[in-house]
Amino acid sequence: MKIVVDAYGGDNAPAAIVAGAVDAMKADDGIIIVFTGKEIEIKELIKKENFSEADRYAIINADEIITNDEVPTAAVRSKLNSSLVVGLDYLKKEQSAAGFVSAGSTGAVLTGATLRVGRIENVARPALAPLLPRMDGKSVLLIDCGANVDCRPEMLLQFGIMGGAYMNALGVDKPRIALLNNGAESKKGNELTKAAFELLSASDLNFVGNTEAREIMSGNADVVVADGFVGNVALKACEGTALMILKMLKESVLNGGLTAKIGGMLIKKSLSGLKSKLDFNEQGGALFVGVNKVVVKAHGSSKRSAIKAAILQADGLAKAGLVEKISASLKN
Repeated sequence: MKIVVDAYGGDNAPAAIVAGAVDAMKADDGIIIVFTGKEIEIKELIKKENFSEADRYAIINADEIITNDEVPTAAVRSKLNSSLVVGLDYLKKEQSAAGFVSAGSTGAVLTGATLRVGRIENVARPALAPLLPRMDGKSVLLIDCGANVDCRPEMLLQFGIMGGAYMNALGVDKPRIALLNNGAESKKGNELTKAAFELLSASDLNFVGNTEAREIMSGNADVVVADGFVGNVALKACEGTALMILKMLKESVLNGGLTAKIGGMLIKKSLSGLKSKLDFNEQGGALFVGVNKVVVKAHGSSKRSAIKAAILQADGLAKAGLVEKISASLKN
């Protein structure tokens, strides 16, 4: 399957992006990568990775770069030869291109995907949806987490429908949909969440009611619906807490004396497993749900392992027919 990769998006571009893409090709011999960016530099980086299967990748030259400091809409419309815009245009026009991955400006990726690739029919607003680890070892989808700061109740209902289709594509039967709120009681919340609660309750979704932020990763729901502002705050809080836990564990072992160091050695394997679950570099990226093809936004600080995971994620979602499943769910 052909995945388009924006080689110049992200803090660690292009080296980490190219390295992660090479790792993805090595992990799955069915993946073909189409790099967009500065061709000469990309070729040199591939050569450094000792990857010689020239039939497994292609490079489309694009000399411009969209940075995080630019206004997304203006940048997407003016920098037509940027690695991001060239990649999204290729994704739309090339039937064999199944997905797109970028660690670049979130606003530019979202704007570009909407303007250049287009929305699925009947989608009011696409949403950004990352998978977060749950306490039971499975995943929960948080939708939206930043694409739509101001929402209407009908949009939250649609996020629930699209999120349910996403988890269904991952093999979850009758996904449990919850609404992120400031309390579990049905009458809690502001005007938006109260109205959204009524719509979700009246829908055919497996709606399990409100959930508080502390319960997002508890395992009580498969999909947690939120407007983009609240969802983004919740996501950043989860990320910050995870990083803090990992840092505190490391410092406790290093500064706890001989006993702590011996204990750390004994549970090293378990701690590595915990780090893998909490580290965004192991989780891939957030899917931009609602556009006509699979678009994955990797974290801006992604290293090679995160880019590899994001590419494998995009490939898997395309193979699962996610876009088609979301389209069908909105017609029912």
